[in-house]
Amino acid sequence: MNLSVSSIDDLSARVSAVRDEHRLHFPGAATGRQPVHTVYIPADRFAHSTPAEYGAEALRLLNTHTPGAGSFGGAFGIDPEIAGLVRERVAAKLAHEPVEDVRIDFEDGYGTRPDAEEDAHIGQVVEEIGTAYQAKTLPHYWGLRVKSFADGGHERAMRTLDGFLTALRDRLGRLPGGFTITFPKVVMAEHVALFVEYLDRLETSLGLPAGILRFEVQVETAEAIIDHEGRTGLRAIAGAAGGRMTAAHFGVFDYTAACGLPPEEQRLDHPACDFARHVMQVAFAGTGIRLSDGSSNVIPRNDGPDEVNEAWAVHAAQVRHSLRHGFYQGWDLHPAHLPSRYAAVYAFHLSGVDDVIGRVRAWQERAAVGGHGVVDEPATVRALVDRLRRAVDCGALDESALPEGALPEGA
Repeated sequence: MNLSVSSIDDLSARVSAVRDEHRLHFPGAATGRQPVHTVYIPADRFAHSTPAEYGAEALRLLNTHTPGAGSFGGAFGIDPEIAGLVRERVAAKLAHEPVEDVRIDFEDGYGTRPDAEEDAHIGQVVEEIGTAYQAKTLPHYWGLRVKSFADGGHERAMRTLDGFLTALRDRLGRLPGGFTITFPKVVMAEHVALFVEYLDRLETSLGLPAGILRFEVQVETAEAIIDHEGRTGLRAIAGAAGGRMTAAHFGVFDYTAACGLPPEEQRLDHPACDFARHVMQVAFAGTGIRLSDGSSNVIPRNDGPDEVNEAWAVHAAQVRHSLRHGFYQGWDLHPAHLPSRYAAVYAFHLSGVDDVIGRVRAWQERAAVGGHGVVDEPATVRALVDRLRRAVDCGALDESALPEGALPEGA
């Protein structure tokens, strides 16, 4: 074949340089298990037995108000064809792993208290974490939420984190895996940079490996979405984190209040929240930073069936809203949220799962249609595989029940 351009070597080198630069900023999606929720518990109420107690109370509510598949499906809006299977797996989850991620809260859920009181609660939490770790009952993921740098709580936040990690080192001699810090109410990327500088000092003082202290930011201010210069603030926040930022969690109530929404409209599925979530998705796509939605503030006031079922219906609908928008994690604040969380998540993953497996099979076999009426693109197949992995990770689906090769690596 005759060519008119004698050499493209210089262009190829520049294309490669651009590709390498892109990979530096967009290394790809995070790998490994992502929890379906984070359960926030005020520090003064946390005990090593709290996750199990939440599970026991959630299971009691489930058995009391939805004793069979029919009542279960009706309570959570689940197709009767899968309601029995979903209920069985939700009950098993509540019995064996009711809390996937726990955050011991020293911020809004805890409030501002005298230093001596908060210091005392730090000591109590360390003892409870030590007991849970030694008994192997610590949730897969766990951590602390400290006070915000945005409202004058920075010194208390640093004191709490230092006191906790120092006491935990003295108690256990190590930092158990799965630990994450929640850094709330971010308004400026500079606050994140200062927090990172503090973490550097803390690691050095404690003799911890550099970079081991990771954190998630809470996106709950208007300034995090659009910064003081009129730009999207999230990329600067991630850049200031210096590779320590693992996730971004949406804070629905602070955000909707900042946007001027009336209290009755401050809810997870408000369109104003959809806008913020979509900005988060675009800003963090391909960066390895995971996304989590916020919480529902609707809880039953008593054990009456009307109260419980109303709270469940609202919460399950909001969880489904998050899932449809690609947010596979959220916050839970009450034991009653666990049945509706798992019911909505499991039903989401199990609805049409046979079709999902069939489409992945068709792709593996390079079938154009595969009998499913869909010609999938590689990106869609990756999303289908991700869905199956999430289903297995959270317990909705047993990997042994999948046909061989249904979860291929790198599909």
